[in-house]
Amino acid sequence: MEKKLTSGEFVVLAEMEPPKGVDVSAMLASATKVRGRVDAFVVPEMSNAVMKMSSLGAAMLLQNKGLETVMQLCCRDRNRLALQADLLAAQALGVANIMAVTGEDPTYGDHHRARAVYDIDLIELLEAIQTLQSGRDMAGVELSGAPHFLVGSAVNSGASGGALDMELVELDKKVASGATFFVTPPVFDLESFSGFMKKAANRQAKIIPTVLLLKSVGMARYIDRHLDNVSIPSEVISRIQKAQDKVAECVDIAAELVASLKNMGCSGVLIVPLGWEQKLLDILDGAKM
Repeated sequence: MEKKLTSGEFVVLAEMEPPKGVDVSAMLASATKVRGRVDAFVVPEMSNAVMKMSSLGAAMLLQNKGLETVMQLCCRDRNRLALQADLLAAQALGVANIMAVTGEDPTYGDHHRARAVYDIDLIELLEAIQTLQSGRDMAGVELSGAPHFLVGSAVNSGASGGALDMELVELDKKVASGATFFVTPPVFDLESFSGFMKKAANRQAKIIPTVLLLKSVGMARYIDRHLDNVSIPSEVISRIQKAQDKVAECVDIAAELVASLKNMGCSGVLIVPLGWEQKLLDILDGAKM
């Protein structure tokens, strides 16, 4: 993944959710089906604060199958000791790519009595990764072997006005703190996203938009109405509504978005199948990836 990003090649990432349990057969089968078509699998760290197998554990299971991963690391669940320990373990076990995120508040998840940690914020986490890569820990103690990661984070491409200006300032801070690639929220409105890309063009940041696989008209309408900074054009919703085979139409829409974003000059794309991992191959075929 790092070589392709550095050389300017388009990278294809796919999100692979860890299971809520220890049966990893479905996760491994889904990932293996697209071996060679996906450059790396992004493994979320308990997204939406829902308890699941850790990103480190699931990443290692995929790595053991010869599949490259992007391990997500979030500030929510661990203090600086545990975050550094997981980073060292990940590198020693072969994980080369890290995506640092803040993490949603536990009130969004399924363990409402859980206490968020947030010992360090996102910029501090990125700086901590840089410190480890320099050969020392956050306390300044020398390491016995320093890690090397390709480091990424998130950017809110859907912000507008003054909020977008602030987002770009934060993007610059993340770049200065060592982040190279940036994953966006789901993109459906290509015209609006093109405006963001123009503003981010002169920055040393590899932008990787998310393509979310829709499942129904209801899901599309809900996202458009309730998800902050994500807009779905009415013609997209109308396409699904009028389609005889709505699932096939949703796959076609995702494939068209992947192809369009590549033509737009993005550094890559993250496909999020949201439980429909069996459709990944269809999306890749449709996008000619």
